[in-house]
Amino acid sequence: MSSPLHIGVIGVGGIARTHMPGWAESPLAEVFAGADLSAENLDRWGEEHGVDPKRRYADPADLIADPDVDVVDVCTPSSYHASLTIAALEAGKHVLCEKPLAPTPGEIERMIAARDASGKLLMTAQHMRFEAANRAAKREIEAGRLGDIYHGRAWWLRRGGVPNSPGFIYTKNSGGGPCIDLGVHYLDLALWLMGHPTPVSVTGVAGKPIASRPGAFSDWADGSVIPDDMDVEEFAAGFVRFDHGASLTIEVSWLLHHPGNEQRLWLYGDRGGLCLPDATLHYDDNEKMQRYDVQLKRTTQPRRGWAEECIAFAEAIVEGRLSPVPPEESLAVQRVLAGLYESQKTGREVRLDG
Repeated sequence: MSSPLHIGVIGVGGIARTHMPGWAESPLAEVFAGADLSAENLDRWGEEHGVDPKRRYADPADLIADPDVDVVDVCTPSSYHASLTIAALEAGKHVLCEKPLAPTPGEIERMIAARDASGKLLMTAQHMRFEAANRAAKREIEAGRLGDIYHGRAWWLRRGGVPNSPGFIYTKNSGGGPCIDLGVHYLDLALWLMGHPTPVSVTGVAGKPIASRPGAFSDWADGSVIPDDMDVEEFAAGFVRFDHGASLTIEVSWLLHHPGNEQRLWLYGDRGGLCLPDATLHYDDNEKMQRYDVQLKRTTQPRRGWAEECIAFAEAIVEGRLSPVPPEESLAVQRVLAGLYESQKTGREVRLDG
């Protein structure tokens, strides 16, 4: 293994840009190679980050086969995550893979099997776990400030925010719409903060009522008409039950007639409630018959979660620790989202526990 770790990035546009500050700031990592289908994008990226032209690959298989690459950072559209990750693990590389780890539970199960066979680390890039407000919330929950969490509400609602690119709006590339793009963030965050309860059932709906209207448009990338052949949902909502009796509702949309771009996660316990990203705690003192609303103190964090996750992964590899976001936790998230899609098809609650 190289010192520092040699990082190879597959898919250098889009989300990969958010990873680069973390790799640059980690003393344990060095961006060493890149692969992308666009030669123009690859060369521009390579020049910006000082990557040797000989390590700029048109075919990701060549990057994976490079014996000097230690870590593969998969930043492609979702439907390509599983095949690239499995190939990299089989080649003896550690893998950081963008969210969702894969669009289906079956693919994630195969990725876990490949990880087990390789003995390498696999991490899902769930950057919200690494944001200062969310870490502060985790500390409060672990200190018992909420007590037993019995219900949560999560939503990410955009108005006019369909990402009009093939990587997002066609199932063959993405595996789904805002469930895959947005819902995976807040579902993962909720399960992490709740202590990873086991989901046992989900009821859900999904569709594209606005995108199907003639002339429907998105404000994404300076505005454009939504293609008629977009085949993923624009809106979804679900109700999840957990094995210990708790529940969670989730709503996601790219195109809702709702002001702005609103993100919220509320968690309710028998001792207190907590709201993110506001990072506020709400609780009662029954002896004094007083109610309190408190702004949580956040540890100073000069870097965003995207950078922090890369730094944490490099540290875990070098120090021989467990993956900061293990794939088993992503499997639980994807089982819920797959169940939501199945519930939309059948019109019934879907059991997730067998």
